[in-house]
Amino acid sequence: MLQLRSILTVTDNTGAKKGMYIGRTGTGNKRNATVGDVINITVKEAIPYAQVKKSEKVQAVVVRTRKEKRRRDGSYIRFDDNACVILADKGSKEPKGTRIFGPIAKEVKDAGFSKIASLAEEIY
Repeated sequence: MLQLRSILTVTDNTGAKKGMYIGRTGTGNKRNATVGDVINITVKEAIPYAQVKKSEKVQAVVVRTRKEKRRRDGSYIRFDDNACVILADKGSKEPKGTRIFGPIAKEVKDAGFSKIASLAEEIY
């Protein structure tokens, strides 16, 4: 579960390293986000000459959270960090980068992000 101003690791090769969660679009006043949610982030740290620049506002999907998430079968999934993948366009389900680093949760694939799931190293 992420709250406003949570810092996330960006796990793709767009050039962004860290991002800050600033809100969700189309959800009214919901402030918390979990695995598989599309969120708005601002890039806080990026490498020079990359696709994404520092202080740019982009949409991303959450792929890992430190807070455990209960699955329908009764099991829980939890990761070591909070991480996201930057999306290509607003309303798009395609990633901007061409590589995804680290594992992602199965809920991301269930939410319709099949391209992200196919690029990922592992799916838990």
